[in-house]
Amino acid sequence: MTRPRCRIPSVALIATLALLLTAALLPATGPAPAASGGAPITLVAAAPGDERWSADLTIVDRDDVNVRRTAAGLRLRETRSTGRGARSPHSAVAEGMLVTAPRTLARPATRVRAEINAAVPARATVEAQVRGWRAAGWTEWRAATTGAVFDRPVIRVQTRVVLTAPDGGATATVRGVQLTADANAAVSAATPGRTYRVYATRIGLVGEVTANGRTVQPRDHFAALPSRRGLSPLNTGDYTVRVCTTSGSRCEYAPVWDVGPWNTRDDYWNPSSVRENWKNLPQGRPEAQAAYQSGYNGGRDQFGRTVLNPAGVDLADGTFWDGLRLTTNAWVDVAYLWTGGGPRGVVGDGPLNIRTGASTSSATRGLAARLAHVPIQCYVTGQSVAGPFRTTTRWNRLASGQYVSHAYISSVYGGSVPVC
Repeated sequence: MTRPRCRIPSVALIATLALLLTAALLPATGPAPAASGGAPITLVAAAPGDERWSADLTIVDRDDVNVRRTAAGLRLRETRSTGRGARSPHSAVAEGMLVTAPRTLARPATRVRAEINAAVPARATVEAQVRGWRAAGWTEWRAATTGAVFDRPVIRVQTRVVLTAPDGGATATVRGVQLTADANAAVSAATPGRTYRVYATRIGLVGEVTANGRTVQPRDHFAALPSRRGLSPLNTGDYTVRVCTTSGSRCEYAPVWDVGPWNTRDDYWNPSSVRENWKNLPQGRPEAQAAYQSGYNGGRDQFGRTVLNPAGVDLADGTFWDGLRLTTNAWVDVAYLWTGGGPRGVVGDGPLNIRTGASTSSATRGLAARLAHVPIQCYVTGQSVAGPFRTTTRWNRLASGQYVSHAYISSVYGGSVPVC
């Protein structure tokens, strides 16, 4: 059955940056800072070797949600609950998100800092987040106002600006965001892919809008996690989970396109040193599970609501019914694939059958959703298949030991794929 869920973003207020500080840092002969609009205001000087750039807030397109560009700056398009895309039926605030085009760096970096020039009314928020590209794909999104540190050098950086406002209240106005990349941060050892057993619930909500701007379709194929750190931009599978029944008989590779259930700042798959909230919980244990099973946080979620089930992942109807063939909420094994490494294939058309062998007559063991990123161990020669991208006898063996035809894989990244 469908259960209450929400997609409320961070409620931590990002303070309005002081223009007086800016004036003090500008040369006496330089131009006076603009009160609104125009280019972002530089607050600090870049150190030698640092790379600085301004996020382009002028382009609002299909991967952006509930934001608009005005002469004064970037604002929420709609702050009332009746506005399409402004909030979910269970949310307490309006939210919006702008995703900029990736920037290729002049040299690899391990840290990116953001400086925001914005007017932020009471109870409204603005947060600048970044992610970095390395050989294995995108890192998770990280808040950049205090400096986002990557576990290994990145060669491209993408920025995301998230705005919230109370229902019907005033929206923040973001005049500019300036980024600084450097390689001065310490780099920790790379971590392997992580898999945890968590409780899965069904999303439902057909016709409503997800946190990344997708309108939920009947029998849709995607997942929701209780943190924006693993939220894929619209029409991408940059963050993909592999969800399997506890018996391992059925699995689905599904992109993460929504935030929920219950909490929205609970990246429980991360160690406590990285985890955004609930740092005293064991890694891999969702806060909702701890609240429901042992009364953690008084049995409530981050918004003070009584937790009614221990859910750590939400599954769209197609993933729930067709991919895993579940009939009711259940425990599942979830792999958070962006925490691993190795070659990844992008499923260009789907949902694609996952099979036990390299032919269409082999038994199916689940599905790979369209745009999901699947880990490829190696490839074999099997039945020739004519697909949307090529006609080929190549079949890719996934990390789960199952196979998908290469005819449906639009691209491969993260390294070369060996012969099995």
